[in-house]
Amino acid sequence: MLVLRLLNVVAPAYFLCISLVTFVLQIFLFIPSMFRDPSTTPLFSPALLHGALFLFLSANALGNYVLVIQSSPEDLDKDLNLGKGGEVADWLDGSRSPGSALPSTHFCRLCARVTQRHDHHCFFTGNCIGSRNMRNFIMFCLYTSLACLDSLVAGMAYISATLSMSFVDPLAFLTLLPHSISQFFSGALLSSEMFVILMLYLWLGIGLACAGFCCHQMLLILRGQTRYQVRKGMVVRARPWRENLQEVFGKRWLLGLLIPVLSVENDYRRQKEK
Repeated sequence: MLVLRLLNVVAPAYFLCISLVTFVLQIFLFIPSMFRDPSTTPLFSPALLHGALFLFLSANALGNYVLVIQSSPEDLDKDLNLGKGGEVADWLDGSRSPGSALPSTHFCRLCARVTQRHDHHCFFTGNCIGSRNMRNFIMFCLYTSLACLDSLVAGMAYISATLSMSFVDPLAFLTLLPHSISQFFSGALLSSEMFVILMLYLWLGIGLACAGFCCHQMLLILRGQTRYQVRKGMVVRARPWRENLQEVFGKRWLLGLLIPVLSVENDYRRQKEK
């Protein structure tokens, strides 16, 4: 438990550090290198468009990240139906099963709170993912993967221009790291260039991981399930996939896709409760 609590503190700091490094490299290194002559740069130049795209992706990723943290799970003593005779102490000592209250309700010892429709605990946000922040979490994963892909492409263009190499051959990227390590220790490669090359592989790994996690989460939502339900073998009532999507994203899903907005109780759930 001590290791998990330490990871719960270190992982968000690690993510914020990677985000800051990515922002600095893009703004002060990659984007300026795209300007050949700033005085003759047209209004809609590729460099300006790339900068606007990166800022859009970064703002959405960071905005949804903050909203995931802001939309905390329910407090233990606030509007929580633990069932007949249920007390908070029953959750703390583990004598009460999570499914005995609300569907997929789970007490997380790391958060010390109860999450309704619990999915999993995300260490990179230091928060549990449930009904209140599922939409923001999916948007966070989506825009993080896109921002990493954007940084990967810009970094490859920078390395290609700096080292006068081509990535036309698919094996060029796979062999870039071992060749760069040998050149770095021989003194033929600068430390800044080596750092950018290492960040390329980090962006690739984070981007693929976030994209895969986002696709897996969307598949579970279409089936009306959560990771917690799958892990516990809970049986869920079959519903149309449109209703499952609407329960998570609401009717105004397009607004949440373009700008980070708080994931509140949607119209579908309020109508269902009535």
